[in-house]
Order: sequence, then C-alpha cells, then structure tokens
Amino acid sequence: MKTRKSMTLNQRIRGDIERKIRSGKWPPGYRIPFEHELMVQYGCSRMTVNKVLTALAEAGMIERRRRAGSFVSRPHPYIEQVALDIPDIPVEVAKRGHSYRFQLLGRRLRKPRQRMAHEVEIAEGGQLLALQSLHLADEMPFALEERVVNPLAVPQALEQDFKGVVPGSWLLEHVPWTRAQHRISAAGADERQAGLLRIPPGTACLVLDRQTWRGERPVTFVRQVFVGESYDLVARFAPGTTGRHG
Repeated sequence: MKTRKSMTLNQRIRGDIERKIRSGKWPPGYRIPFEHELMVQYGCSRMTVNKVLTALAEAGMIERRRRAGSFVSRPHPYIEQVALDIPDIPVEVAKRGHSYRFQLLGRRLRKPRQRMAHEVEIAEGGQLLALQSLHLADEMPFALEERVVNPLAVPQALEQDFKGVVPGSWLLEHVPWTRAQHRISAAGADERQAGLLRIPPGTACLVLDRQTWRGERPVTFVRQVFVGESYDLVARFAPGTTGRHG
C-alpha cells in the first residue's frame, strides 16, 4: 500500500482535504483554506495547490468562487438519495444475522472488450482493472460480482491485490463519487454463474448493474448477480421525489 512518504505532494494534499470532507470535519459550505494558506502549510507552489483544487472542483467535492475562495460542496439531494441505494454487501449480510466471507475469483489488468460500451468508457482509451468476486453468507453463495475499475480515476486500486479486501467496500470508503446509475433486471443463471452460485442453470436471479462517476470521469462498473430468493431491494421515497435512476 502506498505510504505517506511515497505519495506525490499533489496526492497528499488532495487526500488530506478529501479525508476532512468525508469525515465531516469540513461540512458542506465550509470554506477551505485559501491557496496562500495551503502553500504555507505544505511548503509548495501556487500551481500545485491550484491543480489540487481544480481536480476537487471537477470531482464535485468543492465549489470555487472567484475572490471568495473554495467551499465544500453542498450535496445535491439526488446524490444523497443514490448514496443510500449503494449497498455494502458485507454490512447487508451482517444485518441479516449471517456470517460473511469474500472470495476473490480473479484480478487482472486488461484492455476493454469493444462490444461492451461501459468497459470502453471505463478504460478511457487505456486498460481497466477487472475483478471477479464471490460473496458468501454462512458459507453459502450470496452474490456473484464482476467489476471493472478505471485506473485513471482510482490509481491506488492497482496497488491492492483485493485478496482480503472487498472491492465494493474499499471503493465506498476511499473514492468519493458524484453520480451513479442503477439498472435492475432478472435473468436465468447461465452455466458458469450456476456453478459458482451452486444452483441449477436457469434459476431466476436478480441482476444489479451499477456505474459510478466522479465528476465527468467514470470510476467503476459492477454487475452483481443474486439468487432470486435470497435478496430483495427496498426503495424509500419522500413526497415530491421522482425516480431518476433510469
């Protein structure tokens, strides 16, 4: 894992700011230190600070106001609603009173499959990190997961082997995102899926496709296949809200 000494100064400054925002130490609307204050704090040039703040603004984490400074963004209600809809599977399994275990089935850096539009978008003209995983509850298969990650958006993911770290949980903890899209469908398990889930081929499964972005940059796409009888989705609505997941 990347140590503090091996980080570039840009990564260190950005990481410090992101941690303060995510932890709530710097709440929405909080004015972050001026550029000259950050320059003194980190002993760096204005260009370095400006690059970090520009990147944070593009990711939707801060708002830059001319002559007023930079402020922690106030989340759009839609972003807050979507955040509630991204389940952390280990937490969900534990809530149901079961023991959780994760098994990494595959991890490799590869080129995108051109017929998969989401993979082409995730790779951004280069490669993507592909991860295949199996989630278990009480040692029984709970969900099969296939995920691709954008190394340009999440370079630190290349340093994780994910053998003992659940990719989805790690991403939720380490990578802020600003937009997500869900697609829910039903499908019969194919031969490979059936073998891994220990069910007969053709068994009805719930399929959840989800993609997240950070600013305009795609972060990850995941397809999770749940045995139909073992998982359900609950949506909460408030007066005046509309479904915008697509």
